[in-house]
Amino acid sequence: MRRSMGAAVAAVLALVLTACGGSSETAGTATSGASAAAAADTPLKVGVSPVPHAEILKYVGDNLAAKAGIKVEIVEFADYVQPNVQLQEGQLDANYFQHRPYLADFLKSKGGGELTYVQDVHLEPLGLYSKKIKAVTELANDATVALPNDATNLGRSLKLLEDNGVITLKEGAGTAATERDVANNPKNLQFKPLEAAQLPRSLEDVDAAVINGNYALEAGLKPAGDSLVLEKADGNPYANGLVVRPGQENDPRVKKLAELLAGPEVKKFIETTYQGSVISSTG
Repeated sequence: MRRSMGAAVAAVLALVLTACGGSSETAGTATSGASAAAAADTPLKVGVSPVPHAEILKYVGDNLAAKAGIKVEIVEFADYVQPNVQLQEGQLDANYFQHRPYLADFLKSKGGGELTYVQDVHLEPLGLYSKKIKAVTELANDATVALPNDATNLGRSLKLLEDNGVITLKEGAGTAATERDVANNPKNLQFKPLEAAQLPRSLEDVDAAVINGNYALEAGLKPAGDSLVLEKADGNPYANGLVVRPGQENDPRVKKLAELLAGPEVKKFIETTYQGSVISSTG
């Protein structure tokens, strides 16, 4: 009797499933599809520096994201550390503020952890600025020059000075160069490493400062016109790009955002808005 009742219950369940348009396997597939749709509808939380990254991402969010089927939530940071820390901790889905050498140095200095660089978006040329002189040749003997103190941008700033005939670095110093790698300093310049965000404010107290492009723009400086010397874009390894946790590069939302950031609309926005002070990585 119990066996007959069990069979009857099974038969009723089968009829119900058939009437609903599928089996238990189909129901599971439908649930999976609903989860995927919900995930796609969840905003992609991206950590950025205010300028130009937040401005570029806001343009994407306001003009391109909806049509592509994604939502973007922008989280701004005033430093270069927390966007990576919060991405590693899962508080962010992605970040967009850094170049490959900085990311590699960050992961090395923090003693572990992984993050994945997805693609380049733009270059912010590093520049030398001053409120006291009008040309790099006017740097006086014993002048003080402020530099960004994070490892990769410090080496990058010294390379900028070398490329413009101010100093000479030891052979093979590369992107990890520090003041100790200066082989020839004919004007006996005094170098003052500072937190990158402080460099624009330092212009009142030093003779010149090498300033990251985003902080120069935030301070109202125009790299293409106000800098004494500016990095060249050709062959430059310091393009800023999109970064995620390993595996998240396959997230459909990340793929769509990457596609938008590399698209012609964003390239045109960068060229029109920044007039050479920010350079699109799209050919």
